Amino acid sequence: MKRILNFGSLNTDYVYKVDHILQGGETIQSESRTVFPGGKGLNQSIALVRAGLSVCHAGLIGTNGEHLRDLLNQNGVDTSLIETRDMPGGHTVIQVSREAQNAILLFGGSNGAVDEAYADRVLAQFGAGDILLLQNEISALPYILEKAHARGMEIWLNPSPMNENVLKCNLSLVSVFVWNEVEGEQLTGTKIPTAILDKLLQKYPHAAAVLTLGSKGAWYAREDKRAFAPAELVRAVDTTAAGDTFTGYFMRGMLDGLSPKKSLTLAAKAAAIAVSRPGAAPAIP
Repeated sequence: MKRILNFGSLNTDYVYKVDHILQGGETIQSESRTVFPGGKGLNQSIALVRAGLSVCHAGLIGTNGEHLRDLLNQNGVDTSLIETRDMPGGHTVIQVSREAQNAILLFGGSNGAVDEAYADRVLAQFGAGDILLLQNEISALPYILEKAHARGMEIWLNPSPMNENVLKCNLSLVSVFVWNEVEGEQLTGTKIPTAILDKLLQKYPHAAAVLTLGSKGAWYAREDKRAFAPAELVRAVDTTAAGDTFTGYFMRGMLDGLSPKKSLTLAAKAAAIAVSRPGAAPAIP
């Protein structure tokens, strides 16, 4: 089995249940507030281990962030490479509407303190054939990508949140992209799923691309191959960790040698369970 390194964020999520997502200038009363562990990095590490894979998580926690390390330990994630910084940790403020849609405000905190020296210490533990999973909630992303590729690692990238930091990266080094429809449109300028995939692969012909479409299913593309799986229809409660759950279970399917379609189907079922439960990490099946 390939070794998996997830170099990603560790956050505390402050989740507010609201009637609807706020508009500019609007003030409303929240119905409740719940505090959950989160961060795309942490969520995806938990999804990977709950899918049955072994994963080592690298990232930085701030003061009062030990509960995040503890949660990863409790779930069987290797946390030996996580370090602590004397500064506020990352957190999010999340609105969840009655329709289970969310809006997320992210504060990077210690996730933004990842530097080249720390990246070098982490990557020194891995080499050719190992897998690196990245998201865009930590600093030094372009450097990590370059150094991991130089070590012969297979790189999976979930470029969320999409911003100028992603565009600074040499994306031709990525082996597998996992995008949602918003990120795909931001990169390619089109909303049509098949056109997004075509444009991505024209630009990065050596990569595979996964495009998630929420309730409209998900696509996989590599060279001239395409696969599609519909979403599982469930009553959604909170969609916050749906994409992270999907990523973890899709990777499990592919590493098990399942076809892309069967891997998409497995990931869709897992994501459907996640959205039927409140919270991010606690919702992952």
